[in-house]
Amino acid sequence: MTTAPALLVAGHGTRDDAGAEAFRDFVRELGRRHPELTVAGGFIELSPPPLGEAVTELVAQGVRRFAAVPLMLVSAGHAKGDIPAALAREKERHPGISYTYGRPLGPHPSLLAVLERRVDEVRGDWAREDVTVLLVGRGSTDPDANAEVHKAARLFWEGRGYAGVETAFVSLAAPDVPGGLDRCVKLGARRVIVLPYFLFTGILPVRVRQQAEGWADAHPEIETRCAEVIGPEPELLDLVMERYREALKGDLRMNCDSCVYRIALPGFEDKVGLPQQPHFHPDDDGHHHHHGAGHHHGHAHAH
Repeated sequence: MTTAPALLVAGHGTRDDAGAEAFRDFVRELGRRHPELTVAGGFIELSPPPLGEAVTELVAQGVRRFAAVPLMLVSAGHAKGDIPAALAREKERHPGISYTYGRPLGPHPSLLAVLERRVDEVRGDWAREDVTVLLVGRGSTDPDANAEVHKAARLFWEGRGYAGVETAFVSLAAPDVPGGLDRCVKLGARRVIVLPYFLFTGILPVRVRQQAEGWADAHPEIETRCAEVIGPEPELLDLVMERYREALKGDLRMNCDSCVYRIALPGFEDKVGLPQQPHFHPDDDGHHHHHGAGHHHGHAHAH
């Protein structure tokens, strides 16, 4: 009997202990739900265990084949470059292993259904047609990743009867949360629900809430509420398994049509053709991840 390839879940990492533990709990739950699989998880930065340690753990258990699934909502630098580079490095460290690489979660219909629940949890007696939702993403220096958040917002708006769904970002991209709320008001909103587009709690989702509450205090005439993050819902567990099975079938491709590493987008011309480079992240809590102009991610579409 052939043993199924293991599942390696790749997370971003956070300085928030509760957020990191939520990821680790999620990986453990995947293992409990699928006892037929060997499951491990690791982070690209900031939190233990690092991804390389997770691969070493799999190898120590006799694993030679695995599928890696990035537990990320959008295809930004980590999913496009850092994880493939880290996996390539582990392949050199552990001769004889092979892997396939899945795609990020994206605005999958099942996750949009969870987002809808999160809005309903705080909507109360507000009618949907009176509610404007501000979907707040992480934010990236990659325009393709930011565009994916806009795509999620549009898909979330379609067919659900909200007055509107606008987009903002908590870091690295505009508009920020206060700017997004200002835009909602200019478009006529009087009741706004701020919806963090994040899987688990962490420093940035907390910042989203703080910025939203600060703006609301300064604008008492606008009714503002904050929803929770997606969380370790059954839909998320099922979607990771869907991405795992998809990876095993092969022929997976990143979005190449608007990728800064392939296409000369205005203002990002210097990124075209950049080689894939391993992206090392110290594990100490004081590490700060700078995404400035000199920070370039490599890019691999296939292995």
